[in-house]
Amino acid sequence: MFKQKVESLLNEALASKPDLFLISFQITGANVIQVIVDGDNGVSVDDCIEVSRAIEHNLDREEEDFSLQVMSAGITEGLIHIRQYAKNMGRTLSIITEKEEIEGELIATTADDFTLQWKAREPKPVGKGKVTVNKTQVIPYGEVKKAHVVVKFN
Repeated sequence: MFKQKVESLLNEALASKPDLFLISFQITGANVIQVIVDGDNGVSVDDCIEVSRAIEHNLDREEEDFSLQVMSAGITEGLIHIRQYAKNMGRTLSIITEKEEIEGELIATTADDFTLQWKAREPKPVGKGKVTVNKTQVIPYGEVKKAHVVVKFN
């Protein structure tokens, strides 16, 4: 009952902020409510505060003691929601599918798939040595087992 009430309050809070979307929601055995959200334009501290207040102000601590944590999805969370791909356009992603591991720049997204582009060294068609070629691959979201943004420090 408690979980359904929290989930309902969370859904209402997110409905009032359509640029935000849920990444994960759980309640541990010690009634620690953990909410991770992301947004099409990122997540501000104010966004987290608003979601937190929408939940906390509608629960009674006299009925059920709880702890509430609302946070934004970190870079280590990986890409879980399709909307996260569009927001990371132009960044380098590391993708693991059933068949392969690919690292490349995200250059396009659709409702069903996304496109990565990268450079690879391949043997020359004629003669010895290697040549750099541009590769592009379209990957359906359903084939992705893991996806992360690659953090690069220049």
